[in-house]
Amino acid sequence: MKIARMLIAGAATLFLFTAPAARADEAGKKTMDTVREALRADKKALVASTLQMTDAEAKAFWPIYDKYQKDLITENNKLYQVIEEYALAYNKNKLDDAKALDIVHRYFSADEARSKVRSSYVSQFSKVLPGLKVARFYQIENKLDAVVRYEMAERIPLMKQ
Repeated sequence: MKIARMLIAGAATLFLFTAPAARADEAGKKTMDTVREALRADKKALVASTLQMTDAEAKAFWPIYDKYQKDLITENNKLYQVIEEYALAYNKNKLDDAKALDIVHRYFSADEARSKVRSSYVSQFSKVLPGLKVARFYQIENKLDAVVRYEMAERIPLMKQ
């Protein structure tokens, strides 16, 4: 788990420390895409080694996992867009009460959508894995998510009043 923590922390830090303007250019986008792809591959390897699935379980699990990740990426991107918008507004001192509330509402909306995706796959995973492995999978997901959220919380400044 230490390796995964370091990889995710590094990716989150890279995302948050790279200036928004730099990320907007093509080179910045390619860098972030490369980091995200590496992170996804490492995450998949961590899941595989931690779940210790049989060949039959793995054959049934991975197509569902890949679809799950694709759906989760869509919702994560919405969350990162809200964070990116906050960073831009914060750096330009362009936050007012209306913008702040809009960011809060959109953040919770994106977070809720992520949660719905995660919970919607429980029944699919439980058709191909025993309950203990499904629970272990979600524990891994929660731990990785906690590391990313911790890194973001540490790096994202509070709104100025």
